[in-house]
Amino acid sequence: MVQAPHPPKLLLLHLPSELALQVTREQFAALAAANRELNLERTAIGELIVNPPTGGESGKRNAKIITQLGVWCEANEMLGEYFDSSTGFELPNGANRSPDASWVLRERWEALTLEQREGFIPLCPDFVIELRSKTDSLKELRAKMQEYMDNGAQLGWLIDPQNKQVEIYRAGQAVEVLENPSMLSGEEVLPRFMLKLQRIWA
Repeated sequence: MVQAPHPPKLLLLHLPSELALQVTREQFAALAAANRELNLERTAIGELIVNPPTGGESGKRNAKIITQLGVWCEANEMLGEYFDSSTGFELPNGANRSPDASWVLRERWEALTLEQREGFIPLCPDFVIELRSKTDSLKELRAKMQEYMDNGAQLGWLIDPQNKQVEIYRAGQAVEVLENPSMLSGEEVLPRFMLKLQRIWA
């Protein structure tokens, strides 16, 4: 009887934070497909970023954010589509990013082919949210938010529960910082959308 060969032993690779691993667009797509349990990102110069699963508090907060965005989007479905943190976007600068929550105008979404919709979405969302977890670097998140704006986002919120602070990013404008706001407005980008923050701060 011929025995099937043993599957290769799984080896875990731990990368020091100071070591940058660069991958091509094709290599990144293969890595992401083989590691769907991980939230992988890639910078514009090809550096691989491995984001570990969030803790309970961050997961709870993000669920509340995406629920509120989803309720608004379902009531205004003709305006666009919303996405959770597992969705990957390929920005115009070549970076692959996965915002914690995002939204794309209907006309931009419908201009994509089915193949483009099923893979990394080849555009920058019109609206993005990044939720800071306890271990996130504020400097890196700010750079990420600015990258979204530089690549075509119209509105972005960097929500920092640790400090009960929100940084609002608007296209072509200076960043506005709000201390302990109770609500955020989607302004003209997401008309009539109001994110209630009391439960996010809790």
